[in-house]
Amino acid sequence: MKIKNLLLFLSASLIAAFAFISFSCTCSSCSQQEEIDVPVELLKKANDFIISKTGKEIFDSYVSPDFVLTKKTGSTYEMAYRFMMPEKPFVDELIHFTVDSTGRVIKEREVFGIPECLSNPSLCVFNIDEEKARSIAKELGLEQGVIDWKVGFLWDETLKQYVWHVLNTLYESEGSNGYIGNGKEIVIDPNTGLVLKENDWKIR
Repeated sequence: MKIKNLLLFLSASLIAAFAFISFSCTCSSCSQQEEIDVPVELLKKANDFIISKTGKEIFDSYVSPDFVLTKKTGSTYEMAYRFMMPEKPFVDELIHFTVDSTGRVIKEREVFGIPECLSNPSLCVFNIDEEKARSIAKELGLEQGVIDWKVGFLWDETLKQYVWHVLNTLYESEGSNGYIGNGKEIVIDPNTGLVLKENDWKIR
């Protein structure tokens, strides 16, 4: 991985949810994108897979298929959904997973962004907004650094839950040898405010 791309785990992490998407389709070019035609029975099975994890109430209120971002490759469908909570604007994320032609989820491929709200409702409270996340990081002693913090609400694939990710940059330089930098990152539970991870990062 090119050095410069790390600072963007960093930005890559913060916009991990954008790995698939051009954010909300508000531009004219977005509105002109073709929507994929998903068979009704296949869509129902895909919906049911999400409901088995989030529960029907969360699904009906906050999850909707994105037929522009859904893709058909051969006999498989890469299903895309938006997870949005209007009352909590920072919750605006992408769910994606792959199903075969019968609607069976291919679990060998990535299943991304589906919180286990049904089995653990505390994972879907999202009491901590960006301001509170920044305050928690500050109270923990995260230095301001040489540039503004990178702060994002995103899906953590390791923890299998949504988190606040706060990253600072303590040093950076770019010259003939490429980018050099270091700093710290903090991962915060958006439901409880607990600090889940603290790490140093370094590029040289």
